[in-house]
Amino acid sequence: MMLSPDQPDSDHPSQSDPESMVNEVKVGCVSDFETLEGDGKGKIAHPQQLSREEKRRRRRATAKYRSAHATRERIRVEAFNVAFAELRKLLPTLPPDKKLSKIEILRLAICYISYLNHVLDV
Repeated sequence: MMLSPDQPDSDHPSQSDPESMVNEVKVGCVSDFETLEGDGKGKIAHPQQLSREEKRRRRRATAKYRSAHATRERIRVEAFNVAFAELRKLLPTLPPDKKLSKIEILRLAICYISYLNHVLDV
């Protein structure tokens, strides 16, 4: 615990009194624990007693995790868009280079598959 230059030294225990040193350490340790959410009564939780959900929430709150998650999400969305582009190339439209939304691509694919099934059945 740091003292500012204008704070008197009298309200802190002396270094020779072991009981007061233990109390000071206990008070200092309380700030290292997080107050649990819930009823608002200020319960103290030890780090090893956190629920699985709370551990997951804390892990996901780190900048490293968020950055990795954002990278994975960008890769996933890019792969998703590539798959739609490949599907789009297989579908007949007029004009052939017409820009279609994802839902339009899916609906057109359904219609085209139905048409191909009909052609095979005839």
